[in-house]
Amino acid sequence: MSGRHPFSELTKGFSPERRRRIDETKKELLAEMPLHELRRARALTQQELAQMLKVNQPAISKLEQRADVYISSLRSYIEAVGGRLKIVADFPEGEVTITNFADLEEDEGTQKQSPRCG
Repeated sequence: MSGRHPFSELTKGFSPERRRRIDETKKELLAEMPLHELRRARALTQQELAQMLKVNQPAISKLEQRADVYISSLRSYIEAVGGRLKIVADFPEGEVTITNFADLEEDEGTQKQSPRCG
C-alpha cells in the first residue's frame, strides 16, 4: 500500500473553521500572482501565449521576468490569458481605479506611448 489517499479523504475531517481559513488563504494566493504563475494557472505555455500575441517565445519570457513593462504589453498579456487589466491605486481611504489607460487609441496613425509600470 502506497499510503496515498484522495485529497477529499484527507480533508473530510476538517472543521468548518479550518476549511474557511484554507479558503481565505487560497483566495489571497490567487489575488496576487506573478505573470508566469498566472499563465500556468490558465494552462498556457510560453509558446502558446507567444503565438496568440504574435511574438516569439523569448519575448514572453522577458516580459514575465521584468518588473518594469509597458502597460500596453501588460494589457495584451492579460487579455491573451482571458482577463481584463485594471489599474487600481490603493489609498488608506480606499481604492481608486485609474482610467487613463483604459483605451489606447491610435493618434494620427501612430499609437500613443504607454507609460511604464513597475
